[in-house]
Amino acid sequence: MAGKVNLDIQSILNRQFNIDFKGYSAKEVDAFLDLIIEDYETYQEISSELNTKIGELERTNASLRAKLIEVEGKVRAMEQNPTPASKGSENVDILKRLSRLESAVFAKKNESR
Repeated sequence: MAGKVNLDIQSILNRQFNIDFKGYSAKEVDAFLDLIIEDYETYQEISSELNTKIGELERTNASLRAKLIEVEGKVRAMEQNPTPASKGSENVDILKRLSRLESAVFAKKNESR
């Protein structure tokens, strides 16, 4: 992720500037605003990274859903027209595919944590 955030809500609310002869110290205000700008830049970087990750996960999810639909279609086709010779081998093939699909889904889920 991006760099460390310098400010939180409480520190912004509780911040007090020394009063100079003509008002607030311009240097203090500028320094404080520089910190705020750094934080906003950090938030933007974090947001951008998370949006990229969301896009990747949505594409992966769509791909896995398509594979699942394909497997479910094959299962339905086998259930409607089972042949004794292919029934056993098709079941093993489907179980292997489902196992790979589950592994991929849970691997992606664990990576996002």
